[in-house]
Amino acid sequence: MKFPHPLIPGTLLRRHHRFLMDVRLDDGREITAHSGNTGGMLGCSTPGMRVWLSISPNPGRKYPHSLELVQPNPDEWVGVNTLLPNKLVREAIEQRLFPAFAAYSDIRPEVRYGTENSRVDMLLRGQGVPDYYLEVKNVTYCQQGRALFPDAVTARGTRHLRELLRMRHQGHRAAVVFCVQHSEARRFAPARHIDPVYADTLCQAAGEGLEVYAWQARMSPEEVVITSQLPVEALIES
Repeated sequence: MKFPHPLIPGTLLRRHHRFLMDVRLDDGREITAHSGNTGGMLGCSTPGMRVWLSISPNPGRKYPHSLELVQPNPDEWVGVNTLLPNKLVREAIEQRLFPAFAAYSDIRPEVRYGTENSRVDMLLRGQGVPDYYLEVKNVTYCQQGRALFPDAVTARGTRHLRELLRMRHQGHRAAVVFCVQHSEARRFAPARHIDPVYADTLCQAAGEGLEVYAWQARMSPEEVVITSQLPVEALIES
């Protein structure tokens, strides 16, 4: 996915109110930018980090700038826009990037399902194949080459795993795709030290047929695109 306009570089001054970031742009102006990432943002919200912002053409927005990319180090990229993963995963499926999804051509977003008042990120359908329920999670937390999710306790994420497992038990396919927007990641595992309930639920669900994938994105100020699949350590304590 290419950014429609060049991203604007700056330096992070501070994060506040979860949704807001104070940034000093390279031209010297200090602005407040919006961040849709309400998680812990561990390792990617430290003052002094290089950041890259998009700007909305909507004149009615209170904060027209949005946080897109963070550089904890000059050669390290992290994609923090939580609206991108669904678009990136859909793009990868439509481009037949991964064989597990090749038989599915009908992609329906935000479909209500399950017993806990949930919406699945994507419902995939194809000729002569079972329906495929797909949940997408954005991953920005990485330690020593291991991408980790979640970076904060997520009861909602655990609920999604339960719903997906019910679909699997009903004979459908079901998967969670961890969209790893971190350039240093070499493998994926659940962050048991942050949310043991989520980690246990993921491991149980994987053992009962839930498919678990980690797809890594390549990031730059020009584009973000999924390029490869990472090994998943879903059944290994992390």
